[in-house]
Amino acid sequence: MATTPIDITAEVSGLGDGSRSGPEDGLTTVRGQVEVATTEGRIESVALEPRDPEACAEAVAAILEADWVFLGPGSWFTSVIPHLMVPGLRAALAQTKARIVVVLNLAAQAGETSGFSDVDHLDALFEHAPDLPAHTVVADPSALDEGDELAKAVAGRGCDLLVADVAVPGEPRHDPVRLADVFRDLLDEYARPGHGR
Repeated sequence: MATTPIDITAEVSGLGDGSRSGPEDGLTTVRGQVEVATTEGRIESVALEPRDPEACAEAVAAILEADWVFLGPGSWFTSVIPHLMVPGLRAALAQTKARIVVVLNLAAQAGETSGFSDVDHLDALFEHAPDLPAHTVVADPSALDEGDELAKAVAGRGCDLLVADVAVPGEPRHDPVRLADVFRDLLDEYARPGHGR
């Protein structure tokens, strides 16, 4: 995603174990992908160091030329959101004519998003990239722990909610075949005559 070497930092609340000294507001800075992914506190925000790494030119070109861009599933704060923090990639996502689809995770990830609901995941994404012009949010019905709350949150972001069975039955992981089927159906729907961008 970038040609500049980067590191991930996170502002974390709720550590309170005395092992780290944090500012008076109760936030502690955690540095490094593994540390951020396995923190015992609640991640409030993430950032990159340096804050303005140079984006990979091929990635920028691919985004600008794409018809579709898919974000997720994946580790929310260490895999999905960091791409949105690279200024060149973020600008390309804001400029592209591609339809942007966000795929929500099936469950909170221990450490990284412990206790997060689907709405929390969505809020975190848009707090880090408020100008992201997403079109569709994909969620599995088994992950809908807030019912109408997710639908309201998605609509409030100007997106469509697509609820579809994308999980491996009985397991909290995505089934690649089911997910591919959902993507194909979505692409087919927008390829029909008269369906606008």
